[in-house]
Amino acid sequence: MAYEVTATRRRPKTFDEMAGQEFVVATLKSSIETGRIAHAYLFSGPRGCGKTSAARILARSLNCEKGPTATPCGVCTNCIEIARGASLDVIEIDGASNTSVNDVRQIKDEVLFPPNSGRYKVYIIDEVHMLSNSAFNALLKTIEEPPPYIVFIFATTELHKVPATIKSRCQQFAFRLIPIDTIKNILADACREMNITAEDEALFWIAKESTGSLRDAYTLFDQVVAFSDGHIRTELIREKLGLVGLDAINSLAESCVQEKAAEALLQLDAILEQGVSIEQLVIDMAEYFRSILLLKQGIRREALLGYSAERFSSTVVESLSAPQIEQALSILLGVYRDIRYSLSPRFELEAAISKLCWLKRWIATAELKDMVENLRSNLLNPHNGVSPQPAAAKIAPAAAVREAPEPQIKKNLAEEGSGQSLTEGFKQFLAAKANEQKKEEPQQQDKKQTPPISRHGLEEKENGPLNQQKTARPLEAGQLEEIRRELIGQLKKERGMLASGLEKTADWKLETQEGLDPQLIIPARDSLTGDLLKKEKHSISGALHRMGYTNLQIDIQLMVSKETSAGVQGDENQVPAEVELVRKLFRGTIVRIK
Repeated sequence: MAYEVTATRRRPKTFDEMAGQEFVVATLKSSIETGRIAHAYLFSGPRGCGKTSAARILARSLNCEKGPTATPCGVCTNCIEIARGASLDVIEIDGASNTSVNDVRQIKDEVLFPPNSGRYKVYIIDEVHMLSNSAFNALLKTIEEPPPYIVFIFATTELHKVPATIKSRCQQFAFRLIPIDTIKNILADACREMNITAEDEALFWIAKESTGSLRDAYTLFDQVVAFSDGHIRTELIREKLGLVGLDAINSLAESCVQEKAAEALLQLDAILEQGVSIEQLVIDMAEYFRSILLLKQGIRREALLGYSAERFSSTVVESLSAPQIEQALSILLGVYRDIRYSLSPRFELEAAISKLCWLKRWIATAELKDMVENLRSNLLNPHNGVSPQPAAAKIAPAAAVREAPEPQIKKNLAEEGSGQSLTEGFKQFLAAKANEQKKEEPQQQDKKQTPPISRHGLEEKENGPLNQQKTARPLEAGQLEEIRRELIGQLKKERGMLASGLEKTADWKLETQEGLDPQLIIPARDSLTGDLLKKEKHSISGALHRMGYTNLQIDIQLMVSKETSAGVQGDENQVPAEVELVRKLFRGTIVRIK
């Protein structure tokens, strides 16, 4: 007999032989056993997961001489003809080759005739999403109300391209990717059937490379069997297909985390000399760091890692943090995108390996931000409860760090932590800062017990402590002009507008009443200056307080001339209409009318 590929020879013939599609199998078997057979089915899912096989099994189940049954016999005439593809009642159509309206019209004419020998006339349209919109529209009425002996089975890998009008008339079944462990067990059965020995790691690699497609796994299996001479070995697969072994990637990754750039580049050259393609090496390294990231998160499932957890280098896992591994993945994925348009793909890969060699010193932005925030908090809050730890490296003096701006602090930490991570240098700095704070605590407590000395020279009593309260500076009416000039001089530096307003005021007055604080009256010559001084009243009071006049009340008054007073108290009609309109428009105050 002619050679038959494994995918065709081992195609499932019953629902029980289908692997990885438990929901689909259970639903179809139940519908057949209960007689709830729909007139249209839509099977969707990735390639090689059993859509066409399920359609053929369903056709045999409906037309088996012992059926309809969920377990067709496979020996009756109808089952044999359907398995060979020679049945007149089961018509398989390639949707990619029959996309026009004329092809659909032929189907509409054929459904008028009953089945030849079976109970149902089954139409299996593969890749149905390739039909044109006109063909889909021509099918609508036939799918919705077909004759009772017609069953349509549509299969597609791109469900989103099927119109919603077709979906609504079909029972939909979503086929899933087959798990790696399941594919590995199926390949092991195929090896026993063919009297072939195989290593578990080799079968696992084939299953992993198939990415959930059983047909792809069978195709790769046949290719490996062709050069394995009855014994499938992982080393032989690597040699023939030009793959990179896990041991080689482990060694390359260890050189990178140990910052041995020269050794890593030499190992890269040795791998490429073995005939491994650059694209394949980038893919393998990306998968390796993905597995390292999963291990870092505590995941040890072999189906996810690709190998057993013990096969990966413990040095790489322990040396890198999760953000650093994510950065390595980002670098490798970027290289894979760039090598397609690069001047030299090898240069791109060598640059990526060089970047991976300083990966251990890479710090994530969020981590650096937290470090700077902690540093700022420790500098601004000396007593933050940091427990002292022994300092073990050269640390910049705390006073110098306190005076340096934040970017300089980052630079100093990076320079002082040479030969170690920035995180370690930062921890050592905090430890030294905590020791210094602990030494300064007694002095600071003594300072808290000593009252501050007055700015204007509070005299100390003989052989005794200074007064606990600040003494108010004496104020007399004859000193008002001097106080005014001093206040304006202080405010001119930072509050120029307020100082200018004080310069425009009239002579100040001082009113005193027994039992009350003295009141300083500041008369404003116009309403604009008066409003400004009233808004800044607290600033004036604060400035006077700093000058030593603590018990002083401020009163801002607006000067009103005799002419203005007479005009205000007289007839309001004396104000011109235009002036009154402007006053209302700008919400102002009339100071003087001429």
